[in-house]
Amino acid sequence: MKQAVESLNFAIFAHMPILEARRKKIVKNLRSKFRLVVMNDQTLEEKFALRLTPMNIIVFGGTFALSLITLTLYLIAFTPLREYIPGYTDVNIRRNLLTVSLKADSIDNQMNAQNKYLANLLNVLNDKLDTTSYNTSSNSLGYADSIRKLDKSESDSLLRMQMEGSDRFELEETTEKSFSTGIGSVAFFTPLKGTITTKFNTVQKHFGIDIVAGANEVIKSAMDGTVIMSNFTSETGYVIGIQHSNNIFTFYKHNSALLKRIGDHVKAGEVVAIIGNTGEFSTGPHLHFELWYNGSPVNPIDFINF
Repeated sequence: MKQAVESLNFAIFAHMPILEARRKKIVKNLRSKFRLVVMNDQTLEEKFALRLTPMNIIVFGGTFALSLITLTLYLIAFTPLREYIPGYTDVNIRRNLLTVSLKADSIDNQMNAQNKYLANLLNVLNDKLDTTSYNTSSNSLGYADSIRKLDKSESDSLLRMQMEGSDRFELEETTEKSFSTGIGSVAFFTPLKGTITTKFNTVQKHFGIDIVAGANEVIKSAMDGTVIMSNFTSETGYVIGIQHSNNIFTFYKHNSALLKRIGDHVKAGEVVAIIGNTGEFSTGPHLHFELWYNGSPVNPIDFINF
């Protein structure tokens, strides 16, 4: 074993001068100077000359390659050019797509709500009162039936008889009072002073009153509000509708001229139209005035002094 190690060390030391000679030769070749000359092929005139060494060429080539790689990485990372590279997507695309999807969903919901609102408004203009919302649902009927099946005590039965007997003759008054509580305390401005020719009648689907006055009389807003309708229909002529607070809505039909546009804010007593005789349903110069509360028509005479 000892002899093998000694022979290996001898071989290494023997080859060291050869390795050193080769290293010096390589360094000498790298530092050898060369001359790059550009000459005219016809006149052999020297146009350009450059002294180079292999070492300089290696350094220059490495520097150029590193600069090119750095520039390429910068263009990919910090410029929009990265979007043209296959498989490389913009990080904002997914975020923008999600935002667009949410906006589209919101617009769809808003359009559905707007369509329902316009349909209800069209029913009001055509004097079509929708009473389906007042029907009792099947769930509430089932709940009531389950309550009726419960066992009643004697004291409970006596109390029921007493309460039902006391309310039997007050049903109409109580219903009218509870219906008009929210609007009875509201102060209205008289839209037009005149003679009432046709009264409020839900059976005949006449959901307002007809007021006759002099020619070119002005019509005023009954409350502060916003004009949400100002147009012409073949049946009711020039119509203006104003949305007020507390779910109160007023209609002014058969006008000869409208003085407000959709979106205008009006004050109570502000002139909004001129009395007229427009529309197929009109029988003479008058104002057809309607007062709606919570989506149901109410008799304007009960709340406004004409």
